[in-house]
Amino acid sequence: MLSGLHCNFTASKMVKIGDIELGDFPLLLAPMEDVSDPPFRALCKRHGADMMYTEFISSEGLIRDAAKSVQKLDIYEDERPIGIQIFGGDEGPMRESARIVEQTNPDVLDINFGCPVKKVVCKDAGAGILRDIPKMVRLTKAIVESTSLPVTVKTRLGWDDSSKHIVEVAERLQDVGIKALSIHGRTRVQMYKGVADWTLIGEVKNNPRIQIPIFGNGDVDSPEKALEMRERYGVDGVMIGRAAIGYPWVFNEIKHFMKTGEHLAPPTLEQRAAVAKEHLERSIKWKGDTLGVLEMRRHYANYFKGIPHFKQTRMHLVTEMDPSVLFEILDSITDVYEDTMT
Repeated sequence: MLSGLHCNFTASKMVKIGDIELGDFPLLLAPMEDVSDPPFRALCKRHGADMMYTEFISSEGLIRDAAKSVQKLDIYEDERPIGIQIFGGDEGPMRESARIVEQTNPDVLDINFGCPVKKVVCKDAGAGILRDIPKMVRLTKAIVESTSLPVTVKTRLGWDDSSKHIVEVAERLQDVGIKALSIHGRTRVQMYKGVADWTLIGEVKNNPRIQIPIFGNGDVDSPEKALEMRERYGVDGVMIGRAAIGYPWVFNEIKHFMKTGEHLAPPTLEQRAAVAKEHLERSIKWKGDTLGVLEMRRHYANYFKGIPHFKQTRMHLVTEMDPSVLFEILDSITDVYEDTMT
């Protein structure tokens, strides 16, 4: 065992959110705006994600029946277990959106108390609510009372370095009925800069008052890092975000390493091109030609990371708008670059 905090982890323990069984150390796909959509979730599920969340959905948008918000409610049977994540800063709309979400029949309703983006924070939503913990607790209690779904929360350590109250927050949120808590190891002020601090995540998990699953999030980008976080801090599972973008294989790679101590062979160039092509096909089918092409662009760098002399092709992929041309490029990658990978 790595040095550090005493761990509660036991390999045989089944992690559950309510009655939902997730295995002994589940890997969760983080909710990411314009990333965690059905096309991408399908690929992550196939490659080992144990539970996934939708992109976050505005409570105000849901109750106004805004098209973009409503579309994010789309979930599919082969994605289960899946959680729908909502955000907002006002109790009325959050209660009503919880009722709307329940009609969609996800496995879990998740509350976003962690998004650091200014346009969310300025409405006291996302990480903005970390400046008012009593309101955070009231809002959570109201949502728990508004739905029969298991309610979970994703949040951060605190607003800034002087307000890292996550140990107390975890207790209070558990007391009002949440069934699991995911913690990103940064403050809101940090945004995504610096290194995630898992020390307080470990303190939450090892707090004897805490009986719900605690999932750690932040900088888990390799099998070794996932194993370290499990053994050093005892978390019940890890939530993976940026490391999965354009690389859905990360889930099975972590699982294989934890089981065997060995690394899976990385996907071949042919496999990477094929999955990128399938991803683009799914994206266009779900969002249409324009948005499907645009939102796929953030994935290409990781799909083809490490290929020598790939910059010109990558620039073509992230500037081309014609789907037929993009498919031609993806079809040609194996032949063009295969010799560079030997």
